[in-house]
Amino acid sequence: MTTLALIGGFLLLMAIGVPVAISLAGASLIYVIIEGVQPHLVVLHRMIGGTDSFPLLAIPFFIMAGSLMNSSGITTRIYDFAMALVGWMKGGLGHVNVVGSVIFAGMSGTAVADAGGLGNIEIRAMRDHGYDVDFAVGITGASSTIGPIIPPSLPMVIYGVMANTSVGKLFAAGFIPGLVMAGAMMVMVTWYAHVRGFHRDARFSFKNLLGKTKKAFLPLMTPVILIGGMTTGVFTPTEAAIAATVYAMILGIFVYRTLSLRAFIKVSMETAETTAIILLIVAGASIFGYLITTTKITDNIADVVLSITTRPWLILIMVNVFLLIVGCFMETIASITILVPVLLPLMEKIGVDPVHFGLVMVLNLMIGLLTPPVGMVLYILARVSNISFERTARACGPFLIPLVGTLIICTYWPQMVLFLPNLFYK
Repeated sequence: MTTLALIGGFLLLMAIGVPVAISLAGASLIYVIIEGVQPHLVVLHRMIGGTDSFPLLAIPFFIMAGSLMNSSGITTRIYDFAMALVGWMKGGLGHVNVVGSVIFAGMSGTAVADAGGLGNIEIRAMRDHGYDVDFAVGITGASSTIGPIIPPSLPMVIYGVMANTSVGKLFAAGFIPGLVMAGAMMVMVTWYAHVRGFHRDARFSFKNLLGKTKKAFLPLMTPVILIGGMTTGVFTPTEAAIAATVYAMILGIFVYRTLSLRAFIKVSMETAETTAIILLIVAGASIFGYLITTTKITDNIADVVLSITTRPWLILIMVNVFLLIVGCFMETIASITILVPVLLPLMEKIGVDPVHFGLVMVLNLMIGLLTPPVGMVLYILARVSNISFERTARACGPFLIPLVGTLIICTYWPQMVLFLPNLFYK
């Protein structure tokens, strides 16, 4: 009965429109009051303890780094470089879209920053070159999901904290799958170019490529510095986030002089607001996850699933389908903080590595960003492209094919996901 109060209270509060963080903490408080075996202050204690984590310091800095890149015009230099690099291919701007997202992924770690910043430039350019707006929106939305897969990654920081798993290993695990995602999307762009007769948007010129590379050299060094620093042990993922922010400030304020004081203050305030929301969710999920664990709910769920089947491949299908459905209705950070305590014990029972599962979970939830009714990227793209939310969702639909294909590969080929973590973190 008390377990029903915990889960039922959370679902009821969510159903009546209470914010996720308040629903988590409120349901936990209701449970503690009904159970009566723990002091009420345990709710506050666990909430505070859940946010008292060194890796969580990376959250505001990764958010700020991406925002600074967008506000200081650095994304334009990245786009121009990608245009010189692959714009000569058929369907050139589609390929530019994907390559630009891969590069930006090594700086921001969020799909929203990619869609809102680089996506604005990409959709406008594709419209000007005569591309169908649905194709432009679809490939922009799909490519933005690469952001949290290729390191650094904000969702993986949250997963690492909730699962007590190395954030560095999670970052390393995302690199190869991110490139596989990009390759799959470029294959689909090539197919579209063949079927629809897309043209080449630029002539290849080594001189032009060299010039654009020189202009974008310093921004292009951002992922090199971050990934190189983490893999060589120069700094931790949290320190990498700070380094990314400082580097973005140096480029925007001193090198390119495109970041005004007003823009910097605006970025700082937006970062503080977004960070507060995320940490409040983490705090609420900390007490909720603690109570779920102590009430043996996770063990019961694992026993129920294992009573249906003990085959790992079948259980992974069930979990993937469940996560894809959750991603349609719940925001990424909230999904991770709620579901990691529930699903990770089951994964460990069937022998799935926590790092492997972390990548699979984040990839599932990234696909959720492109599915209604709560797909955050869809809302951003609808605003950027000035088309309806429904049309945006339809435009992104076909591009779920390469994403789901990559998900299947990552799910059933753990060696690919774990290759770099095992190489760099022996």
